[in-house]
Parts: sequence; C-alpha cells; structure tokens
Amino acid sequence: MKKPVYLDYAATTPADFAVAAEMMRYLTLDGAFGNPASRTHGYGWQAEAAVETARRQVATLINADPREIVWTSGATESDNLAIQGAVAGHDAAHIITSMIEHKAVLDTCSWLQEQGVKVTWLKPDACGRIHVGQVVEALTPQTVLVSLMLVNNELGVISDIAAIGAQLRGRGVLFHVDAAQAPGKIPVDVKALNADLLSLSAHKVYGPKGIGALYVRRSPDVRIQAQIHGGGHERGMRSGTLPTHQIVGMGKAFELAADSLSADSARLEQLRGRFLGALAELAGVSLNGSLDTGFNGRETNDDTKLRVPGIINLSFSGVDAETLMLGLRELAVSSGSACSSATLDPSYVLRGIGLDDKQAHRALRFSFGRYTSGEEVDFAAAQIIDVVGRLRSAR
Repeated sequence: MKKPVYLDYAATTPADFAVAAEMMRYLTLDGAFGNPASRTHGYGWQAEAAVETARRQVATLINADPREIVWTSGATESDNLAIQGAVAGHDAAHIITSMIEHKAVLDTCSWLQEQGVKVTWLKPDACGRIHVGQVVEALTPQTVLVSLMLVNNELGVISDIAAIGAQLRGRGVLFHVDAAQAPGKIPVDVKALNADLLSLSAHKVYGPKGIGALYVRRSPDVRIQAQIHGGGHERGMRSGTLPTHQIVGMGKAFELAADSLSADSARLEQLRGRFLGALAELAGVSLNGSLDTGFNGRETNDDTKLRVPGIINLSFSGVDAETLMLGLRELAVSSGSACSSATLDPSYVLRGIGLDDKQAHRALRFSFGRYTSGEEVDFAAAQIIDVVGRLRSAR
C-alpha cells in the first residue's frame, strides 16, 4: 500500500538512516551498552565517552561549550526545567512570555501563575512576531525570566530574539529561548542570541524521540533549580540514567544538521516556491503569518527572511480545514501543533495573530523536510487544488 505523502515535518521528522545506524551500536551486548555513570569498568567508560562526544556535537551546532549542555527527555522537559528552575526560590517572581508559545511553555507558565507567579502574556503582531519594545515595556523589578520561541511551530515565523536578548542581558533578567524548531533550519548561535537558557529537541532534527537538551549558560553561571532528583546527574540539574543510544542519536543528528544546513535550507526554499507557485492558480488562499496578507504564489525578500522555508500555514476561504484534511487522504498534513491535534478548538496561535475562529478553522500547516521531493510537492499542490475546488462546488 502506498503511503501518504508526508508533509508534517514540523510535528516530527523520521530519523536519518545514519542516526539510526549509529544508535544501534549502543543497544546490544556486542555494542557499548553500559551505563555512562558506571566508572569502574570499560563498559561504562565507553558509554560515557559516547555521551561526551554527542555533547560536543550538540554544543558545536549552537556555538556553546559542551559543559553547557544538559540532557533531558525532550524540549518539553527542557522548557519546564528552564522556566520552573529559574523561578524556584523567588518570593515575588514575574515571567514574560507570549500568547503563541508552544504548549510546553504556555502550560508551565499557567501552572506557575496558579502558584502565585505573575505572568505577562505578550500579544504578537499580525505576522506572529514579538518585538523588543513590547518586552522592555513589560519588565518590572520582579521580572526573573523572559521565555520566547525562536521559530514558531505553526507559522514558521522568526522573532528577533538576538535584539530582545541584548536588552535583557544588561538588566540581569534571564532569557529562555525555545529553539526546538530552529536547528537544521536556520543558524543557531547562543552567544549571538544572548540566550541564557535554550531548549532543544532531537526528533525535530532527524534524531530520535525521547531525547533533548537544555543549554544553560556558564560564564557567569546561570543557576536553575533541578526538577528531577536522584543521583545528581548533569551537574545536579537533571538526575536519571542517561539513555546512551538516544543521546548518541541526537549528537549524530546535530552533526548532520551542521554539515547540511546550507544545502537543506536552499532546497527547502526551492520547494516552498514551487509549492506556493503551483497554488497561485487557486483563488481564496491566504498565507498566515505573512507580511503580505494577499497571496500571489510568492513572497517578498523581506518576508522570506523572517521565516523558515519548511513551514507554510495556509487558509482556504469557504473550506473547513478538518473537512479538507479528510479529502486530502493521500497527504499527511495537520491543522497545527501535534500537541493540540486532539482538540476541535481553533488554533490559539492563529487567534493570537488576529484571525477569527472561522478563519482559523480554515487553516492547514504544510511542512517540508529533508526527504520531501519536488514530485511530492507537485502532487500535493494538485491534490489541494482538486479537493478545494470540489468542496467549494458542493456548497
């Protein structure tokens, strides 16, 4: 049976074949299966060496010191550790975040708000970006942390995180960046971004699920309180036996991402233009999170610089997204974040940038990746044109 064309790379990516092969070397008796914390024999030494190699690979991609990488179970745990860990111990803490962050940040901040922490929820502009002035204006003497994403997972929009971080660094306010969607799509440099804490995920970068990392700045040291206790692993910030095979997989995935960043980005730009160009003949299509609210199959150069090329969010007038997805059975797409896919509510991200419920219910996210072909993009565009046309005719 032919599989549907996969256009949901923002939800997850398949592990690269080289990643899967590398992981297999750390699972079975004939491999380096030992516990990295076992320092009394060679099995443990081999595993520890592999973990430290992966730590360097991840650090290299984001221009960090390997000692600044803390292993976690994924970006969700990294977000929780960064936010809760930074706030812990403060009597009158204040956090600044935005209305369109990932649920891992929104729900963590909401929970802290229930515990008495004050939270300011910034509203993005119509393109989905948070601006420096908004953040500075929201600062108070009690502000402990600002948490914002680098690349929005539904729109692909990039905020000017570096400029925001520069303003916070001189004020002594910690800056947490959710960068789960950024590695492999755009350059990520923690020093240029002025980030104190930065969340990473492996499965968005052709690595395995269940593993991620939190960058925690040294020099001067950023202090966060552990949320998982028992053994004092990872410089006392995250206890638990390290999953060597998953960590090795993340390291290999980040090494591959560094090597292929330019080529991957250029190819995704080409695929994006091909897809939007093919859809230009279809009336009533709007590109959500764009400087140009109209749609003519292309964007201005200014607009393309403010988004990653592999994530495209489109609304189709007169067509409900859920109905459209049922018609697009040969395509694997989504109406938004995988974490919110079980709800029938319209996307809070699209509502956050000013779309009403009807407009938000008409939106689909198409995301391309390393294994997307030009033929698949052409097939997807043709399917969309056909199904949207039939649904509009049936009204």
